Amino acid sequence: MMALILPVEGTFPKWGDGCFIAPNCTIVGDVEMGDECSVWFNAVVRGDVNSIRMGNKVNVQDGAVIHCTYKRTKTILGNNVSIGHNAIVHGCRVHDNVLIGMGAIVMDNAVVHSNTIIAAGAVVLEGTVCEGGSIYAGVPAKKVKEIPVEKVEGEINRIANNYVGYAKWFSGANVASKAI
Repeated sequence: MMALILPVEGTFPKWGDGCFIAPNCTIVGDVEMGDECSVWFNAVVRGDVNSIRMGNKVNVQDGAVIHCTYKRTKTILGNNVSIGHNAIVHGCRVHDNVLIGMGAIVMDNAVVHSNTIIAAGAVVLEGTVCEGGSIYAGVPAKKVKEIPVEKVEGEINRIANNYVGYAKWFSGANVASKAI
């Protein structure tokens, strides 16, 4: 089994060095990833209707979906971003050092500033701006508290770095070392 990687209207996905592309994920169209990114089992990164840009050390965990809205919203992810299992990230801007929890949804035109955690199951509504250094939880997501500096290092950075390590477990057949 190989990952489903397809061009859309002649635009192929691209990724940097040391990326892990799981054998049953889907990556299509105008998608660009930095170095040491990972797209895990059953994840979908669909740059068919608009562009998706990811910095370095972004992990898109199992079953997550990244998409956008036709001619309206792009998805831009900074460096050191973790997208939890079964999360949906759609047409939004996520800055550096962000953890989006399992099953969370981040909608069109939302902005998640750096050093922020979106709790598992939270729904960040369209156009919401999440302050940096904060935890957002609930439906709709609201700021519940500020994040101490140790938690940025202990949770956000730890998880992003762990996923770089996990990807190395699969080195060989499925680690993409060069962009297409």
